[in-house]
Amino acid sequence: MPRATLEKHPGEVASMFDGIAERYDLVNDLVSLGQDRRWRRLVREAVAAAPGEKVLDLAAGTGTSSEPFELDGAHVVPSDISLGMLTVGKRRRPDLPFVAGDATALPFADGAFDAVTISFGLRNVVDTAGALREMLRVVRPGGRLVVCEFSTPTWAPFRTVYMEYLMRALPVVAGAVTRDKGSYDYLAESIRSWPDQTGLAHLMLDAGWERVAYRNLTGGIVALHRAAKPA
Repeated sequence: MPRATLEKHPGEVASMFDGIAERYDLVNDLVSLGQDRRWRRLVREAVAAAPGEKVLDLAAGTGTSSEPFELDGAHVVPSDISLGMLTVGKRRRPDLPFVAGDATALPFADGAFDAVTISFGLRNVVDTAGALREMLRVVRPGGRLVVCEFSTPTWAPFRTVYMEYLMRALPVVAGAVTRDKGSYDYLAESIRSWPDQTGLAHLMLDAGWERVAYRNLTGGIVALHRAAKPA
């Protein structure tokens, strides 16, 4: 099965996720030891979508991350570059308005959303800065951004153990479930090469976002970044 490289060509990334779409949610739950459910809850709280607000959920995959916003009464649009993910998502959640889209060239009007969020997908985009600018474009003035992404553990001894697990165990465990170890080799590599908490915060500021702040989750394995569009 094809795997992407750290050059992150959109076609390769989309094809890779097409291949693991059916068992993607199961694997996430397995390799995170169930922590992904807590992370989704904290994203929901950070977005704080009010009834009637419009929320864009990027890299939404099968829509698991989008459902909480719908339950809050928001109008959520799940979007992903992988047609395989969208197909599985639409079959499982036919009520959600899935939209195919590349985060660097979003098919939405300026200021169309009150909030935009992306969980565990920004590091897979070919142009991080360009994607952050596109998110800024499609959010109204004063609107907000929440990014949930793997990051750098804050405690050095734990960081060493985590990196060993990430590079050795994760591809083996996930590959046994999906029969596609190569894709998870890429995902492990993409996490290791991703900027740390402060590095991502600076990228957000450079893209034009303001009031950038972050919160470490699970010892810094994941970081929850928040920002607002200038009013």
